[in-house]
Amino acid sequence: MKHFTLLELTVTHSGLPNIPNEEQVKNLEIGVENLLDPLREMYGKPIIVNSGFRTPAVNKAVNGSPTSNHMTGQAFDITCEDNMFLFQLIKKHFAFDQLINEYDYSWVHVSYRGEANRHQIFSLP
Repeated sequence: MKHFTLLELTVTHSGLPNIPNEEQVKNLEIGVENLLDPLREMYGKPIIVNSGFRTPAVNKAVNGSPTSNHMTGQAFDITCEDNMFLFQLIKKHFAFDQLINEYDYSWVHVSYRGEANRHQIFSLP
């Protein structure tokens, strides 16, 4: 992980413990290696991870989907100076499972599941 740390990928403001197991850490590393680090290099500017890994308790506390890829370490909510541009970069240049424009580009949700990627693109209100 060149541009991101495990601490960044597990941060939570819920006040709850948020510690990934070995498999979840591996999933985070795979997502960073295949998506976040190359995206950061292509974008050329900092990208902030608002939410990466979430335990089920943290996911519930933030009203996450009960089937969220965040709980497996395979999803990231990210933001930067230009979230719309970031969304387009991911859409055009990267493999992903889901790419979601959240609340008019307030942040971008992107997940990576390797060979299981579904390449779904949508927006939340």
